[in-house]
Amino acid sequence: MSLSEQDVLAALQKVRYPGFTRDIVSFGIVKSLEVRAGAVRVRLDLGAGNPAVAPTLEKDARAALEALPGVRSVEVEVASGARERAGASAPEELLPGVRHTVAVASGKGGVGKSTVAVNLAVALARRGARVGLLDADIYGPSIPLMMGVQEQPQLDPEGRRIVPFERYGVRFMSLGFLVDRETAVIWRGPMVMKAIEQLLRDVDWGPLDVLVLDMPPGTGDAQLTVSQKLQLSGAVVVTTPQDVALQDAVKGVNMFRKVGVPVLGIVENMSYFQCPQCGARTEVFGYGGGRQEAERLRVPFLGEIALDPAIRRSGDAGRPVAAAEPGTAPE
Repeated sequence: MSLSEQDVLAALQKVRYPGFTRDIVSFGIVKSLEVRAGAVRVRLDLGAGNPAVAPTLEKDARAALEALPGVRSVEVEVASGARERAGASAPEELLPGVRHTVAVASGKGGVGKSTVAVNLAVALARRGARVGLLDADIYGPSIPLMMGVQEQPQLDPEGRRIVPFERYGVRFMSLGFLVDRETAVIWRGPMVMKAIEQLLRDVDWGPLDVLVLDMPPGTGDAQLTVSQKLQLSGAVVVTTPQDVALQDAVKGVNMFRKVGVPVLGIVENMSYFQCPQCGARTEVFGYGGGRQEAERLRVPFLGEIALDPAIRRSGDAGRPVAAAEPGTAPE
């Protein structure tokens, strides 16, 4: 039985992108392949993704192909679109005026990732930075509520790009502005990836010192899309003190490391509750786990955020606590 291209593709479907669960075929990284008399040639293209994963992809693809019956030789080429375009970087093409991009992520939902992202963006703006905020959580966009805007965005005078909203010195955009807020987004991975790319490319962000990306929880399609399309300046991982959240936070840190994104640090949210009447402190979800994991993983521990009613109240009212009551929560 002769070796076919379908045999090669089937083998490559077992190769996972480093740090993620999906295979390189379904993600479109396999750009070409050739099979002749047992000699296999494959070209993988990372697009604008971080080239740090190239050696791992080459090794894993080669091992999968060499294990096929009938293979005499294997040649694997891993290309990076960012390098091939005469040294042009992904941010210069996709986000021409943005100096830095920072992802705020979490291993699981419900840990306050969006709260951290919104208040981080507002706090940076209060310090004089030109800041943008992108809600990349396609399935559960929170930015419209937390920034107090429920309108539909407008197009620029040429009708080509979306004009982001601006409040508290932050320019921001979310898919939540483009769909009915009670409509569930039921999309497969490729549609999610396309939507995120369009929010990056088709929004007139203008010149920014930093774009903060509020990522969806987990380590899936959205994370891979952002890692491929942007060379992220860094990532902040949000957790709570409880073990189930910490376990997923560790996965988040390791995922960013595998795709070559610097981890700026860990934030422990809902760290404790302090009674406003008596001052007694209660560690509702445990305490100190975020700091311990940061030390174990050798990443910075960026701080603790209390379980403070002011944070919830201001978020629900569309006025982030960093703007409404600066200094209420620890910085």
